[in-house]
Amino acid sequence: MSLDAQINAAIAPVSDAISSTLFYPIELAGTPFPLILGWLVIASFIFTGYFGFLQLRGLGHSIRLIQGKYRAKNCDAAGEASHFQALSMALSGTVGLGNIAGVAVAISIGGAGATFWMILAGFLGMATKFVECTLAVKYRNEYPDGSISGGPMYYLTKGLAQRGMGTFGRALAILFALCCIGGSIGAGNMFQANQSFQQVVNVTGGSGSWWADKGWLFGLIIAVVLGSVIIGGVRSIARVAEKIVPFMVLLYVSAALFVIASNIEHIGYAVEKIIEGAFTSEGVTGGVLGALIQGFKRAAFSNEAGIGSAAIAHATARTKHPISEGYVALLEPFIDTVVICTMTALVIIITGRLDSELTGVQLTSDAFGSAVSWFPLVLAVSVVLFAFSTMISWFYYGLKALTYITGERPGVELAFKLFFCSCAVIGSSMSLGPVIDFSDAMIFLMAIPNVIGLYILMPEVKKDLKIYQAKLRSGEIAPTR
Repeated sequence: MSLDAQINAAIAPVSDAISSTLFYPIELAGTPFPLILGWLVIASFIFTGYFGFLQLRGLGHSIRLIQGKYRAKNCDAAGEASHFQALSMALSGTVGLGNIAGVAVAISIGGAGATFWMILAGFLGMATKFVECTLAVKYRNEYPDGSISGGPMYYLTKGLAQRGMGTFGRALAILFALCCIGGSIGAGNMFQANQSFQQVVNVTGGSGSWWADKGWLFGLIIAVVLGSVIIGGVRSIARVAEKIVPFMVLLYVSAALFVIASNIEHIGYAVEKIIEGAFTSEGVTGGVLGALIQGFKRAAFSNEAGIGSAAIAHATARTKHPISEGYVALLEPFIDTVVICTMTALVIIITGRLDSELTGVQLTSDAFGSAVSWFPLVLAVSVVLFAFSTMISWFYYGLKALTYITGERPGVELAFKLFFCSCAVIGSSMSLGPVIDFSDAMIFLMAIPNVIGLYILMPEVKKDLKIYQAKLRSGEIAPTR
């Protein structure tokens, strides 16, 4: 038995046990609804209502913050990244293969109407991001050398301790950290390397490609480039993310807009299919509920609202006011889901490829290729960029989760860097199977302790929001002249 087969065989029982619980389907009108999806969606509804649809009222302020138009007077703010850099780093962790392949799967199963529910779920998820990223800045650890450690591990520990639930909070934090480490190695690294390698092979000749049997070489190249970025720590990651994220988003969205413009006469048809599919059962697996579930599933799994991962990146923001970073975080699900995922769905629908037998990244690639034959090459570049950006962010998430448990030790950080880069080589050259199932389960298990903490701490966030808004009105926090 090969090494990867032995690894998969050892992990499979644990993966199956966790997945069968998290993704246990509740039957709603004959359509399976995973428990973990309900957990995330219900939370997004609660936070949206509790904060009075802040994602609508606060979007303009969010944009002005990342443009650097607001500053606190007389403030020497702690932090390692600007608002824009923190947002870019968080987006680099969420904008990935799910935006390309996952959307194709969602609308293949749920029909065009899944796009409508995906957009709605992305909108609701903005409120969840606001809460978790505000708390990440408020309860972060600030060290004498200027470095920052933050995220759910810290607000679960410190926030709950202030409410007399220290032991409970510590237990939730450790569970979150362990799952985050597992998720970063598998889905955040090995899966990204594996799938980007497969896309490169597909566009360079498939089984006859020169790359076909050289996964190890592809992984080695990725590992070297990855190592050159992460060796500089979070400041290096933030600088790279600040450049690569806008470029890859612009590249992908521009390509999608070109395809849409080339089929502009069908835009009315596409919008009609989306609206009709969202509220009728015609042509949809599971009817209206099927479209809703697939749309909500793709949004929740893409922008990771409620998972808590992005809060680790947002904790690094240079600000004195935690609420300001919560505002910035509103933009993350908007860009990830409302913009990028919607673009993928529109390309597939408008090109008439929705009824194709293809699925996943092959379906998206075929839709892009229908406009210009070489567009799948652009998609391949996007896939590699999306995968790489996800890897650098998830390295940081995994590292911060690990150092929460072990303490901030240089030796631990170096060992994790070497191990993480090695996993990129392994991921490119082996069949992952249950390894990825296990990693996915770890990521979604993160949502259990995280959302529990958010529920307990959300009154505190609401109080801080009122104080922040009062400072805006008084001019204490004023636009930069």
